[in-house]
Amino acid sequence: MVDKIRCAHILVANEQQAKEILEKLGNGEKFANLAQQYSLDGSGKRGGDLGVFGHGVMVREFEKAAFSLQKGQVSGIVKTQFGYHIIKRLE
Repeated sequence: MVDKIRCAHILVANEQQAKEILEKLGNGEKFANLAQQYSLDGSGKRGGDLGVFGHGVMVREFEKAAFSLQKGQVSGIVKTQFGYHIIKRLE
């Protein structure tokens, strides 16, 4: 089992906006650019980069999705109490 991973995310307030961002990603737009443009939290300035984290740091739904990704893979929409996330595993 992997102990620590590095991920980026895009956090938005509603599911419709998250769907639009997934569509843009599907059309080849860069994850980091979309994070800078849309993400509601401070990580957007860093292209969504959350750095390295281990188990028990993020909320359960986010952690489960993040640790299930392969390097370079992007999640679907993940809902938490903070909003709607799209997660990309960086390392």
